Amino acid sequence: MSLKDRITEDMKAAMRAREADRLSTIRMLLAAIKQREVDERVVLDDAALVGIVDKLVKQRRDSVAAFAQGGRSDLVEKETAEIAVLEAYLPQRLSAEQITAAVAALVDELGASGPGDMGRVMSAAKSRFAGQAEMGLVSTAVKQALAK
Repeated sequence: MSLKDRITEDMKAAMRAREADRLSTIRMLLAAIKQREVDERVVLDDAALVGIVDKLVKQRRDSVAAFAQGGRSDLVEKETAEIAVLEAYLPQRLSAEQITAAVAALVDELGASGPGDMGRVMSAAKSRFAGQAEMGLVSTAVKQALAK
């Protein structure tokens, strides 16, 4: 079963169970997927869907930080609940140690050295770690690896 089929089935299950918050989040995800498919006139594969989910999770995390700073605990709870629903569609995340080791191997593989190669390494890292790691952590690991 493809990821899109799984999301659609989860939407139907949320409708039957009358889980309004979960249903709203899944519909928002499906709308984002449909928007990208229409804009690019393609049918997205699972890797592209994971990228969309990852982007939506990042947006929610940024919103949580802003709402927490503004003292809006009600919106923090709503965004946190949406993150929980969205993360169910992401593959298992890599730990910080795994990211560091994988980035070090990538830097060696590309023969990169110094901060000037940051863009080249990040480009390769984005395709390799899509959906598996938060890019902020990957960026930090790349900076540390290139500083050595």
